[in-house]
Amino acid sequence: MADRLCLQGILYVLHNDIAWQLLPLELGVGSGHTWRRLDRWQQADVFDQLHRVLLAELSAVGELDWSRVCVDGSHIRAKKGGADTGPSPVDRRKTGSKHHLIWDGRGTPLKVITTAANVNDVTQTLALIDGIPPVTGRPGRPRRRPASLLGDKGYDSNPNRRELRRRRILPVISRKGTPHIKGLGKLRYVVEQTFALLHQFKRLAVRWERRTEFHDAFVSLACSLICWGRLKKTRS
Repeated sequence: MADRLCLQGILYVLHNDIAWQLLPLELGVGSGHTWRRLDRWQQADVFDQLHRVLLAELSAVGELDWSRVCVDGSHIRAKKGGADTGPSPVDRRKTGSKHHLIWDGRGTPLKVITTAANVNDVTQTLALIDGIPPVTGRPGRPRRRPASLLGDKGYDSNPNRRELRRRRILPVISRKGTPHIKGLGKLRYVVEQTFALLHQFKRLAVRWERRTEFHDAFVSLACSLICWGRLKKTRS
């Protein structure tokens, strides 16, 4: 089966959130070919490589803002359970997962980690920072370290602050029991916009895959599509 046809089937599922066996016959590809190709491409790291290529293209035209990155998490329902799911503290303890997202100052997704819904945001701070891929596209060494990291009180942790400073990243994180840092909300305004862009893909608004690697494949592909949309705007 041609790669292009399989990719069309995968994109159709990502956008419309339908069962694999309900793929329209007009696409010319069956469900078995499609999800097996998704599995094969994910094992070969195809979607993450695509994301890195598009980040490099955005960097080359000056569309990545490394002056700051923001971190936050968003809960989703996990209808069929599976790996990396747990009782959601914001959804009456129903089974769910959480997307932990880090994005640049302009709202471009750099890395997403999927965990159980009951995993605290603060535990993923360093994993998100270290998970930023090396981004090429500009003269010099590939970049993967921002100047500062912005987070709300859910990321309040002195050990994390020390580790961020050791990585030469300025932590701008509100402390529990104190007023929010003045102006932090304005700098983090892109949080809702970025999650809205990610969850506009209906397959990511509710999790159906029991295997995390299948769900992560859709997440990586969605991040690539967001980057591709931004790149097209710069070229138009």
